[in-house]
Amino acid sequence: MNRTRSILGAAGETAVESRITVADRIVEAVAEHTDHVFGVGGANIEDIYDALHRSAAPITGIVAKHEFGAATMADGYARATSRLGVVAATSGGGALNLVAALGESFDSRVPVLALIGQPPLALEGRGAFQDTGGGAGRIDAQRLFGSVSRFCVKVTRAEDVTAVLGDALRAARAGGPAVLLLPKDVQAQDLPEPGSAVRNGSGDSFVHDGPEACAEAHAHDEALTLVRSAAGSGRTVIIAGPEVARADARTELLVAARALRAVVVVTPDAKDAFPNDHPLFAGLAGSMGHPRVAELIAGAELCVLVGTPMPVMARAGLEAALANCPRVLHLGAEPAFVRTQTWLRGPLRSRLREVASAVPPDSGDEPAPNLPLALEVPPASGPGVRYRDAVAAINARLGPGIDVVADAGNTGAAAVHHLPVPAGSRFLIALGMGGMGYAFGAGIGSALGRGRRTFVIAGDGAYFMHGHEVHTAVEHHVPVTFVIFNNNAHAMCVTREQLYYSGDYTYNRFGPARIGAAVAAMFPHIPAYSTDTRASFEAALDETRGASGPVFIEILCDPDEIPPFAPFLKELSA
Repeated sequence: MNRTRSILGAAGETAVESRITVADRIVEAVAEHTDHVFGVGGANIEDIYDALHRSAAPITGIVAKHEFGAATMADGYARATSRLGVVAATSGGGALNLVAALGESFDSRVPVLALIGQPPLALEGRGAFQDTGGGAGRIDAQRLFGSVSRFCVKVTRAEDVTAVLGDALRAARAGGPAVLLLPKDVQAQDLPEPGSAVRNGSGDSFVHDGPEACAEAHAHDEALTLVRSAAGSGRTVIIAGPEVARADARTELLVAARALRAVVVVTPDAKDAFPNDHPLFAGLAGSMGHPRVAELIAGAELCVLVGTPMPVMARAGLEAALANCPRVLHLGAEPAFVRTQTWLRGPLRSRLREVASAVPPDSGDEPAPNLPLALEVPPASGPGVRYRDAVAAINARLGPGIDVVADAGNTGAAAVHHLPVPAGSRFLIALGMGGMGYAFGAGIGSALGRGRRTFVIAGDGAYFMHGHEVHTAVEHHVPVTFVIFNNNAHAMCVTREQLYYSGDYTYNRFGPARIGAAVAAMFPHIPAYSTDTRASFEAALDETRGASGPVFIEILCDPDEIPPFAPFLKELSA
């Protein structure tokens, strides 16, 4: 991975001197944690791409269509693989385009490292193009990215890069993102000889520490006492959240559920945390959840929150049941938003093992299976295919290990509520910031990271925001099936206009767009379909089952169909 340069000696002979630059060192370090770097090029990040090209490590650079798409690729890669996601972008507008996606990674604690180019230090504060050095009248990149990261440092000396890289990688792995701001001239500098003095970081850094530690010995003992007191009652409910996946604690969760004889429900952003076909699985909690979950919690002796602080999307409709539950134990990194008796922090896998071992073996019978029941929605009479029918068609064709990434809106709510996760598969959705268009990049990152087919389920509104990352999938022959529910509207906004306002106006219905035909025209060598019936949709799915690269299927649906979203159904019933 070393760069070489020729030096003319005294006698005219040419010697070759080996160089290792800051950019080389960065690529060498990230290659130990990932095999892909996602990004968009530009003048102030091109040294990183040059180092990627020269690197002997098995690492691939992927250029996206937009920096938001690149950052969601890194996010989806990290969520699906439990490895580090890495995104690279240039300064100015390229850097600013990362903010929305890094905000999602920040709120969802996804391990992402952002490498962001900056103008040369010599020009900072002197009229540099895209200057974000924080001088008079200039954006301060450190303050900006410090607000959407756990760690943000600008590297101003070559000798600092190794130490700062270590700090950034640790911060990202602990629940990132971490950001390194990299002036162009520093990227190109040679590393000093080994043994040169280094210092820990450079310039001001922004490091966001987690909540103060509260895992004292008495909290640990109290937690195990709560578990033992409910053992054998058959009335324990576990609510599992996204930290289970981040900690790679799925196996430990299953063992703990069996030991506690507990039924398990999952939050909308943790559908793959527990086997959806297991007898102990009782469905989904929260705003897109199943109606019997509140009943199960109301009848429980003990409720164990595992890897979720229970934000609104996870606890909607469950507040009263949780408040009245006699014992609530919380295992996780962040403080809960609901009342708990005990909060036990620390490595989630270890905590789950301790909980499982605290219960005597054979301490009662397993509870009866609690098969999830779907929410009842009003019948729709408009054009196209119903959400539930479309999701059922997809479900019938998902095999073990096929992953799913759902986008925001009515389409996402239908996928989250109705689509079981196949064995060994991943199900991703962005509920931190809930940005539309996330699924396109995240699906590509997931497919590249896991090396298997991924289904992206999104609406037409999400497609028009960031759907042209389909081009990235085409360029790299990524095995993604893009399913676009086209109702020619921002349908969740249409629903809100009708439910919460007069309904006699709309800003969110649009003229018809033939998305499938457009993609077929742009990319005639990939399978692309427009469908308007369940039969034609199923035929398109069947015809593309053997595809090795990207597939695109548009399915027409009704903008007035009410999705399985509990707040909407509550408003209708009122």
